[in-house]
Amino acid sequence: MLEEIIKYDTDLFLFLNNLGNTTWDGLWMFLTNKLNSIPLYLLLLWFAYRKLGFKKTLLVLVTVGLLIGVTDQFANFFKYGVQRFRPCHNAELDGLMRLVKNSCGGKYGYFSAHAANSFALAIFFINLLKGSFKYLGVFLILWAVLVAYSRIYIGVHYPLDVLTGIGIGSLFGFIFYRLMQLVTLKFKL
Repeated sequence: MLEEIIKYDTDLFLFLNNLGNTTWDGLWMFLTNKLNSIPLYLLLLWFAYRKLGFKKTLLVLVTVGLLIGVTDQFANFFKYGVQRFRPCHNAELDGLMRLVKNSCGGKYGYFSAHAANSFALAIFFINLLKGSFKYLGVFLILWAVLVAYSRIYIGVHYPLDVLTGIGIGSLFGFIFYRLMQLVTLKFKL
């Protein structure tokens, strides 16, 4: 059963990865670069400040820092625990896939920290800023989906790596939002 899932995952990866072409490579490399998300997250912090004030925005900063740290470490725990090679480190896929970036990254890829982090932040800020901006939730989910898909496009993650990252990141985003709510109530912020 597991072998069948891995085969379907590999086949889907090869299909999606090979849809790419050099015309679009620059866009997907832009989306996959974490530094390019900084302006978006600074804007979200500004929105949080406008809605919540200075003290709660400091709490948001601490919570987001913890959220990213926990999500990253959880992804690393799985990567080294499961030890599934990234597609670009899988010798069986040599010549069958496109590696868009200059290097493959770490040896193991299950699950995608990029997908987990982008969804964790999207879900956290959607809940935090609920009702403040009309299409913010749609935009944040779309951004997170594009970041997550970029990992398949550039050749460093299988679809299952990305889907697992989406699920875990979404769960952590919600949990950390709820934890922040509890801290806010406990300390009457």
